[in-house]
Amino acid sequence: MAVTVTNQSNPLGSKIVQDTAATNSAVDNSTGGSGTLYMVEIDNIAYGTAVYLKIANATTATAGTTAATMVFHCPRSVKRSYVFPEGIEFNAGFSHWCTTAAAEDSTAAPSTPPTVRYVTS
Repeated sequence: MAVTVTNQSNPLGSKIVQDTAATNSAVDNSTGGSGTLYMVEIDNIAYGTAVYLKIANATTATAGTTAATMVFHCPRSVKRSYVFPEGIEFNAGFSHWCTTAAAEDSTAAPSTPPTVRYVTS
């Protein structure tokens, strides 16, 4: 898993989080604190399995145990973007993980992890 966070100088949001191999292992508190979510992108173009990106308003998370605040579906072989012009506030932090099922208790990792990006402030 390779996660990067890029600070923006004059932004809609001030950080871009990119995980080039999102799996069922949660990335905890990726932005280092609370913020507002403006955009989510899931790049699943090269992969043959639908995925579900789960983001929790939490500083720590565990796939299959932690309830996701938001769940984003991305069908196989596509790139999907979700945009929130007004933003969605997360008061604890951003923790994310990716599974192949929408159910809260799902821990099934994608066989080939997608790249996910989200923009926050």
